[in-house]
Amino acid sequence: MKAFDAKARKIRMLLLDVDGVMTDGGILLGSDSIELKKFDAHDGMGIALAKAAGMLIGILTGRDSEAVRRRAKELEIDEIQQGAMDKEKGYEAILKKYSLKDEEIAYIGDDLLDIPILRRAGLSVCVANGVEEAKKVSHYVTQKRGGEGAIREAVEKILAGKGKKKEAILSLLSWAKGRGG
Repeated sequence: MKAFDAKARKIRMLLLDVDGVMTDGGILLGSDSIELKKFDAHDGMGIALAKAAGMLIGILTGRDSEAVRRRAKELEIDEIQQGAMDKEKGYEAILKKYSLKDEEIAYIGDDLLDIPILRRAGLSVCVANGVEEAKKVSHYVTQKRGGEGAIREAVEKILAGKGKKKEAILSLLSWAKGRGG
């Protein structure tokens, strides 16, 4: 627990895979290039909590999807890299753009293409239903499945490790109250 908390205190950006992390991994394809994805509201609140704690949020995914762009806009995600089959290339661009180091990144992934980033990130998280190879190289494996609250679980654990969970909740509640929520 102490090792996790020490890593969590250094985190400045939460970086997320999409399929299998922000979603349950299912991809619904309809006619006319329509692609549907189901996102978990609790995960959205987890992202809002991370932002309330001052963390940057980024998406690094191999697929390119309008649904992801829309969700990223709704959640005011700072960075989105889609179509990044070579995730290390996208990861390097993000590090450079935000002047970040590996130890300042928390990455949540679930599959083989995530392994290079899971190995490099200061805090690597694999969702419960991720592949064994990704779990083996991660610092933490969630109890929740991808697309079913795993992001929220990881964010709350990171914020607790940073000693900022209560502060983030109060900040988020204040923001909501100011918006008539």
